Amino acid sequence: MGDGQRYVGVAERRARLGLRQRLAGSVRAAGPEEVAGSLVALHGSDPSTVYLAVGARLVDPARTVAETERALYADRTLVRMHGMRHTVFVFPTGLTAVVHASTGITVAAKERTALLKQMAAAGAPDAAWLKEVEESTLAALARRGQATASELAEDEPRLRTRFVYAAGKSYEGMHTVSTRLLKVLGVEGRVVRGRPLGSWTSSQFRWALTPAHRELDVAEAQADLLEQWLAVCGPATEADLKWWTGWRVTEVRRALTAIGARAVALDEGTGYVTADDEAPVADPAEPWAALLPALDPSAMGWQQRDWYLAPELRPALFDYSGNVGPTVWWNGRVIGGWAQRADGEIVWRVLDAEGVGREAESAIRAEAERLREWVGATRVTPRFRTPLEKELASA
Repeated sequence: MGDGQRYVGVAERRARLGLRQRLAGSVRAAGPEEVAGSLVALHGSDPSTVYLAVGARLVDPARTVAETERALYADRTLVRMHGMRHTVFVFPTGLTAVVHASTGITVAAKERTALLKQMAAAGAPDAAWLKEVEESTLAALARRGQATASELAEDEPRLRTRFVYAAGKSYEGMHTVSTRLLKVLGVEGRVVRGRPLGSWTSSQFRWALTPAHRELDVAEAQADLLEQWLAVCGPATEADLKWWTGWRVTEVRRALTAIGARAVALDEGTGYVTADDEAPVADPAEPWAALLPALDPSAMGWQQRDWYLAPELRPALFDYSGNVGPTVWWNGRVIGGWAQRADGEIVWRVLDAEGVGREAESAIRAEAERLREWVGATRVTPRFRTPLEKELASA
């Protein structure tokens, strides 16, 4: 333990999580913007995660779908775009410039270079040709407002151009310019996902132009993003911060210095909180339970997770790539998992029964019923399926 560092134990970390991530009953939110603002980022790789994560944190989840769609597609107070670790998230629209400058610029340069290199290797047209197609595509998108890749190809037929990727390799494939170019424009912060083609569980999206934003200094944007996240998830270790942001360790350290972060002692070593967040945090006023979706930001927020998720639970709750499935929580720790069966029933299983009695079981049952009521007739299957979720869903 470092000299002068306050020790923050597991119990306090769990209390912070329950309060700041809107999971305790007393701090649930009124709407999706409030949820996203509190969490900084909602995982968007699986479209249903956004809605399930919001619904779990609302005082009244009955209008989860309608209100989240309003925020995403009508008011555009939330935006779905590439962010940290080359992953799709949903952010408050006001964070667009911060996310782009802090995480997108470096990744975007690599993506464009890779695309041009692959096209050249396949004998496809050059960078000047791609630039023409790009400008024409963005102009078409501006005219249409929102459009699918197929619709954009009606206006710019060159988007249908195909080229062989990784010729001669075991993973050789045929790519279209539209698929790859729109991805590059996404990580460059120039286009975002628009309204889906189907329901709120659909993974097929239209594209839209990114809301206008000013260009920010990279270091300042990184400091801003890290401070906002640390206010929600602190204390966190340097390893946690490096993993969540996807930055180099030198960038993490620079941002910590810029915001005047304070070091605290954790069981796994030194952690950091924001400059005004060293005071102890008390437990929520009441015990709480939560059923959180696959890839929920509370389950995926840290690289080092032993303080809220016992290592022996991981084989059942994670897939082979490290994606967490649906989880059951009790007072700040993961104790099991849940799934939805074909008939709509929400089923769950406790894997870690320590300290789980009648009160916990009653609270979990109430959360399962609350979830079933607002999801209604919709059937939700996680994009990344885990052993326990598959077992429960098929039982």
